[in-house]
Amino acid sequence: MISYSIKESNYIMGAKEDILKKISFLITSKFQSPAEAFLFFDKDKDGKLNKDEVKDLLKDADISGFFRGIVAGELIKGYDKSGDECINLDEFKIAIAELERDL
Repeated sequence: MISYSIKESNYIMGAKEDILKKISFLITSKFQSPAEAFLFFDKDKDGKLNKDEVKDLLKDADISGFFRGIVAGELIKGYDKSGDECINLDEFKIAIAELERDL
């Protein structure tokens, strides 16, 4: 089990909140709806966002390159309910709704 000090925990929570705010700002400022954002980032038009497509979204949200792969993996792990290691439109809508609720 990994143990964090209070200072480290506060840093991690602050970084997570900053990432969520950047994603929310991107979605609300560039797109009319989460569905429009999804279609924009679904480059191969297969109806799912794979890890590379999620990383592109994070890049556009101004998330540091150092964190993009980690954050993309965590987002997929947290929202992929179908088990295909991608995020479909319904999963994306849920993720955005939860993100906006938590801010």
